[in-house]
Amino acid sequence: MAERDDEDREFDIRWADGAEEKEPSARARMLAARWKENPPEAQPFRPEPKRVRRPRPPWMSTVVVFGIVAAVIVLLGYADFRAPF
Repeated sequence: MAERDDEDREFDIRWADGAEEKEPSARARMLAARWKENPPEAQPFRPEPKRVRRPRPPWMSTVVVFGIVAAVIVLLGYADFRAPF
């Protein structure tokens, strides 16, 4: 008999969707209570866009590293060339 009662009590989504009034979720109730005392400030629909920097090309870092290495090699070669024997 208990099994038959469980089958009769099975949740029917059509019955729930057909309800005339729906209770808000706990979070919605909490926010409504909080905002009643302290309403949030108005926010613009779209905030001002941040200034976007153009991304560097991926090869730029490689060029900078090779340039520094070449400058160090030239500097060391010049220093060795100018050194007294």
